[in-house]
Amino acid sequence: MESIVSGLNNIIWSSALIYLCLGAGLFYSIQTRFVQVRLFGEMIKLLFTGKSSQDGISSFQALAVSLAGRVGMGNIAGVAAAIGFGGPGAVFWMWVVAFLGASTAYVESTLGQIYKEKDIRTGEFRGGPAYYFEKALGQKWYGVLFAVASIIACGIFLPGVQANGVINAVSQVTGEGSSMNLMGMTVDSYRLMALGVILVILGLIIFGGIKRIARFTEYAVPFMAIGYIILALIIMFSNLSMVPEVFGSIIGDAFTAQAGFGAAIGWGVKRGVYSNEAGQGTGPHAAAAAEVEHPAQQGLVQAFSVYVDTLLVCSATAFMILSTNMYNIQCFAANKCTTAPDGSFIVANVDKTLEINSPVFTQMAMESVYGTFGDTFIAIAVFFFAFTTILAYYYIAEVNVSYLTRLMGKQANKTGVFLVKVMIMIMVAYGALNSAGYIWGIGDIGVGLMAWLNIVGIIVIFFVARPALDILKDYEAQRKAKVTHYTFDPAKFGIKNADYWEERHRLSQLDKRDDIR
Repeated sequence: MESIVSGLNNIIWSSALIYLCLGAGLFYSIQTRFVQVRLFGEMIKLLFTGKSSQDGISSFQALAVSLAGRVGMGNIAGVAAAIGFGGPGAVFWMWVVAFLGASTAYVESTLGQIYKEKDIRTGEFRGGPAYYFEKALGQKWYGVLFAVASIIACGIFLPGVQANGVINAVSQVTGEGSSMNLMGMTVDSYRLMALGVILVILGLIIFGGIKRIARFTEYAVPFMAIGYIILALIIMFSNLSMVPEVFGSIIGDAFTAQAGFGAAIGWGVKRGVYSNEAGQGTGPHAAAAAEVEHPAQQGLVQAFSVYVDTLLVCSATAFMILSTNMYNIQCFAANKCTTAPDGSFIVANVDKTLEINSPVFTQMAMESVYGTFGDTFIAIAVFFFAFTTILAYYYIAEVNVSYLTRLMGKQANKTGVFLVKVMIMIMVAYGALNSAGYIWGIGDIGVGLMAWLNIVGIIVIFFVARPALDILKDYEAQRKAKVTHYTFDPAKFGIKNADYWEERHRLSQLDKRDDIR
């Protein structure tokens, strides 16, 4: 199975996908005139405007839900893996994919808002790539294909990565405990206890719907992210003399990487996309759930979330690891490594037997400054980051089940959503009790499948129509005019099948006529 997973990853994560991610980001950066820079101040302002409604969540809650998906194991274990396999230069390519990917995040999230609709069972807003592929392209089969791929990725492949990271982090603090036999598997008692806690809390939240998920994440994510960044800054200041050297190694190694240029860019982009999810098609699901006056507003908020994820949280992890020298770099032929034999270590600062695809480098960096508190804090941070990511994955899977069953009636929808809940909990248990390398490989397949389908789809949408770009111009024109309330009329731009916004505009026009009378 591991060889099959590895083979699929080599196909999906070939250089074609890596350059597609970078190319799409550059393409949309140019087309939007670098919206991620021009409207940076507006992004921050929008975080604190808009309120939740009976049907939708607020902009800040949507940011929290999307950050719940973005800020997870990719920020703690993923950065460590990028450095461990691609060298310090991989961090530079994570920055590049984040900067360029912010424009991609704007486009996909704006599309999610334009083509959202109300769920037949709950009345909540639903949207995402499956919806905009069907409505913008008129290709329902492609929407169905993405929906199936996202259910497999977010419902089956990806939850195990997060659960595995949580269990490994907890084990680093508590130890493994005594061995037990569970259904023919040898399981350590502390791992099993941690898994039990995760499943109980997970069940309580996911059976409460998007409102409960949003309420939990809007408090948990900012609290842990801010605490994590503060502790990372303290480590940086305690190793202040190392900061120029760290910057130098990141920039210099990006093009003449210790593990080979192919490894640096490959692992940087792979872990960058896994972490910030720009172009992956996950962010639009949370974006569509928000209550906003104009679709572009949530696109801008989601673009900002990419910065938070990579330029803040991922950078904090990278500087902790590199400034404390708590990392190894291992060479693999698949990484185009030419400086050392396959499987050997180019840099070995710590025990070579440590699992690179795990939070261990980050925990050791924290422990070197804070002692056992640092180790424990990382375990807690991993728990919250990974747990909230599992919640986001569940929500994405639920939305796509709703897409597939929305024309089958409420009972089919209810049954499908229930099965997703059960499936997520099973895969969390499976991922928690299996090896990290194998589980990360499965997760990479899920990320790659969604990225391929979504990036190709939104590029085709650009050439068929330009809804996200036309809407950006409309929003900027209204902003320049300093309107009190933003409005959006899909018909003005020839946008069809934007049913929610068409109805909203129609009702607003009726209200104006009533006021005149």
